[in-house]
Amino acid sequence: MAEQAQGDDGRFVSRLTRETLALILAGGKGSRLHELTNWRAKPALHFGGKFRIIDFPLSNCVNSGIRRIAVLTQYKAHSLIRHIVHGWSWFRASRHEFVEVLPASQRVGGEWYRGTADAVYQNLDIIRTHEPKQVLILAGDHIYKMDYGPFLAAHSETGADMTICCIEVPVEEAAGQLGVMTVNAEGRIVAFDEKPEKPNSIPGKPGICLGSMGNYVFNTEFLYEQVIKDADTPGTQHDFGKNIIPSILKGYRVYAYPFRDPQTGSQAYWRDVGTLDAYWEANMELVSVTPQLNIYDRQWPIFTHQWQSAPAKFVFDEPGRRGEAIQSMVSGDCVISGASVRNSLIFSRCQVHSYSKIDDAVVLPDCDVGEHSQVSRAIIDRGCKLSAGSVIGVDKDEDRRRGFRVTDRGITLVTPDMLGQKMHFTR
Repeated sequence: MAEQAQGDDGRFVSRLTRETLALILAGGKGSRLHELTNWRAKPALHFGGKFRIIDFPLSNCVNSGIRRIAVLTQYKAHSLIRHIVHGWSWFRASRHEFVEVLPASQRVGGEWYRGTADAVYQNLDIIRTHEPKQVLILAGDHIYKMDYGPFLAAHSETGADMTICCIEVPVEEAAGQLGVMTVNAEGRIVAFDEKPEKPNSIPGKPGICLGSMGNYVFNTEFLYEQVIKDADTPGTQHDFGKNIIPSILKGYRVYAYPFRDPQTGSQAYWRDVGTLDAYWEANMELVSVTPQLNIYDRQWPIFTHQWQSAPAKFVFDEPGRRGEAIQSMVSGDCVISGASVRNSLIFSRCQVHSYSKIDDAVVLPDCDVGEHSQVSRAIIDRGCKLSAGSVIGVDKDEDRRRGFRVTDRGITLVTPDMLGQKMHFTR
C-alpha cells in the first residue's frame, strides 16, 4: 500500500508525489489547428484570456505536489521555451524542485524525436540523474484540472507496471483522434487501439468509448526497459500509443484510471483543443455564467507568466459609441474604446476602436480592431491589425475569398500572414 493521507483541502499528500518525476510531452505541431500553429507549438497557444495551454499540466503538477518537472519540446519551441523560462523559474533548487526544458537536441543517434517513446528514450541519461521511483508522463496540449496524487496512489495500490488515465468520450469524437482501450472488471486493460476509425463502445454504454488522455504512470525501471526495447526494435514508430502499450498488455500489469470529478464522481472536465472548432468552443465555454472549467478557483490556481499590465479600460458613453463588454472576458492592458464586445474573449493588450462590434469571437493578444469593424464567430490570431471597416465572420464566402480559413462549423480564422502582415517571428 502507498503511504498516503488526505489533507484538509481534499488532496492526497503522499511520498509518491515527492518521488515522482513528471515529463510533459510538448513537442507537438498541432497540424489540425492549421495556420494557428504555423509559428508556435500547440502547447504554447494562448487560451482562456491570459494563459497558455502548457500552463494547465504544469499547474496540475505544482498543485498536486509534484515539483520535479521536465518539459520535452521540439516543433517551433521558441515561444514555448521563453514562456517557461519567464513564468516557471521560481522553484527552489535547494529543495530539488525544478522545471527543466529538454529540447530535441539529437542526444542519441543524431536524430530529432521520432515519437513520444523516443522522446523519453533520448533523455534517459537525464531522467536517471533524478532517480525517480515513478515517472508521470503527461500530454502538454490538453485543458483540464487534475490532482495527480490519487492517480499515482491507484497505480501503486494495484501493483501496476503502467497505468493510463482515461475518460469516457462519444465514439464519434474519439474516432481517429484518441487511443481507445478495453478493460476487464478489475480495470485492467485487455486491448488498446491507437486512434481507431471505429472505436469499440464500452459494454452497456453504446456510443461511448474509453479514451486515453495521454497521461501515464510508469514504474521507472519498467519505463527504461520498454523504451530501450522499442528503440532496438526495427520498424517501430517509437510511440507509446502505437507501439509500446499494445506490446505490453499480455505480459505486464497495465491498468486504466478513470478521470472523474472528485466531488461528484461524474465525468471530469477535459478538452482536447486540437482543432479550430474545439479551440474556439473551449474558449467560448469560459464566458458562460457557470462554466465547467473554473479558472477562478483559488484552491487550484492556474499559474502563468504575464507582464505587468494596466487594468482593462472602457471609454465613451454615447449613443452608438459606448465602450462595453457583455458576458465576455477582457484581459489587462485592453482598451474598449466606444465599441461593443459580446460573448467574446479579448486577450491582453488589445484595442477595439469606436463603433466596432465583436460577437462570439476569440481575439488573441496584441490585436488592434479599427473603427466600424464587425467580427463574429472568429478567431483573430495574435498581432492582427484589422483596418477600419473590416468585416470578418459575417459572410463566410467572402472570408474564403479573402484568404481566411473557415471551418466546417463556420468559424473564421484570421492570422497576420493572411492580412499581408508578414510578422515572421515566434509568438
